[in-house]
Amino acid sequence: MSTVPSPPTHHRRLRWQALAGFVALSAIVGAVAALAVATRPEAQDAMARPSWAPPGWLYGPVWSALLLLVAVAGWFYWRTDGETRGFAFYGLCLLLTLLWTPLFFAGSAHALALADVVVLDFVVPITMMEFGRRSKLAAWLLVPYLLWLLFSTAVNAAFVWLN
Repeated sequence: MSTVPSPPTHHRRLRWQALAGFVALSAIVGAVAALAVATRPEAQDAMARPSWAPPGWLYGPVWSALLLLVAVAGWFYWRTDGETRGFAFYGLCLLLTLLWTPLFFAGSAHALALADVVVLDFVVPITMMEFGRRSKLAAWLLVPYLLWLLFSTAVNAAFVWLN
């Protein structure tokens, strides 16, 4: 008579530590963004911006909420024994998000920042599809992130056009 092995318990034991890890990764992205905004050249403030662009004070709270959702989405996907492919796209999303703010604000490389966010506009839906194969909730948690990125793409494109 063979015994059936019990399911791995690593997820139960590491559940909260993993969530903390996902939140920490997102917090790093947010901290880099905050630093980039704080160190932007003064000339950036004098540049033309679209009239429909949100006020500067709104970006911090919006990105904080979005990055928390991104962290929780990654955690839910991880809890399903998520595949490497999904995590590769997730990591690419975080990396491109990490790069956008320094490119746009600190580096004043607006066209390069636009290229970055356009790539994100494609990578996030792919990530959502990958996550959705294992966790519909993980995929849906990325919807606000995608919507904000699409809006950010329009703002970034308008900024490039106006300047």
